[in-house]
Amino acid sequence: MSVPAEKQNVVNAATLRREASPQTSQASPTSQTSHQTVRDAVRTCLEKYFADLDGHEPADIFQLVMAEVEPAMLETVMRFARGNQTRAAEMLGINRTTLRKKLRQYGLEL
Repeated sequence: MSVPAEKQNVVNAATLRREASPQTSQASPTSQTSHQTVRDAVRTCLEKYFADLDGHEPADIFQLVMAEVEPAMLETVMRFARGNQTRAAEMLGINRTTLRKKLRQYGLEL
């Protein structure tokens, strides 16, 4: 059953913010809360990155973040879609050809 288009963004945002179930997840030593959003996780990682620079200048931060986040997102969505690229592309809101290109770019199984 699909979600109506006008509610899709609400569902997506709510899903990303959903609290982790205590029965199904264990908090890692570095996690601050069990309901950290993706935005919060990225912010936390970037703050740690800046703190660890030790006087060096940051560079290519956008590429650094995308190279970490995008493959994890693609792997997770592909697993959820059980390898169905058409379904995964629809869930991601991208064209199937773009998905295939990104899978190749990150050396992920086609």
